[in-house]
Amino acid sequence: MPTDCLSLTFSALSDPTRRAILSRLARGEKSAGELARPFKISKPAITRHLQVLERSGLISRSRRAQWRPCRLRAKPLKEAVDWLEHYRRHWEESLDRLEVYLAGLEAAQKGTQKSTKKGKQHGRKN
Repeated sequence: MPTDCLSLTFSALSDPTRRAILSRLARGEKSAGELARPFKISKPAITRHLQVLERSGLISRSRRAQWRPCRLRAKPLKEAVDWLEHYRRHWEESLDRLEVYLAGLEAAQKGTQKSTKKGKQHGRKN
């Protein structure tokens, strides 16, 4: 059963260790051993994280003699950002409408307060 790329991307990004690995790879290629160093988890666990990232298309691994570098692949991240952008625009537009509505309420409230004050002042003069 094929899984869509966006689901694979978000699934891979759901784990903080995998996000940290991607962050480290954003600075350049690293081997699995280099990626494992800052984490207090086993090498098999790092290997499983790398497999998830590779399956999602977020990293690629190659072989250069004894060195197996991992490299960030940003295309799936771009696709996720593009998908999220639609919702960001939706929320910005909603918040803009709310801001206009609240400004209208505030102006109406200030107008009511001014007319009440004027009415009280008129009453005192009589």
